[in-house]
Amino acid sequence: MRHLLLICILLSSASAFATDKDDVAKIKRMLAAQVEQWNKGSIEGYMHGYWESDSLLFIGSKGPRYGYKATLDKYKQAYPDKAHMGKLTSTITEFRELSADYYFIVGKWALERIAGNVAGDYTLLIRKIKGKWVIVVDHSS
Repeated sequence: MRHLLLICILLSSASAFATDKDDVAKIKRMLAAQVEQWNKGSIEGYMHGYWESDSLLFIGSKGPRYGYKATLDKYKQAYPDKAHMGKLTSTITEFRELSADYYFIVGKWALERIAGNVAGDYTLLIRKIKGKWVIVVDHSS
């Protein structure tokens, strides 16, 4: 009986570990897809990584902004064409699981562009909503 209990505990631990690795892979794919969409010149495609909600929080150099539409509109204003968008690179420097439904990510971003190169840091709060990982808070500087 003890052996059966031990086997059950080990299997449930292995299952939880596999889920964590799968979640990490899904989040990394979502973030990579954002970079790919940006580099194609599609802000709308890039935004698929964000929570489509009025509660989305984006914090940039001008302070906090709430809502998916407000964030999309601001991106379109700040990056009106491919020359301003340039080529995005993103490097994750920290990836931390907070719970089964939340991850905290720290990274660096850079834009190589005709309009002048820019770079900075970001923190993201990623949440699993209805089975999909999305950015619910983005603080980019």
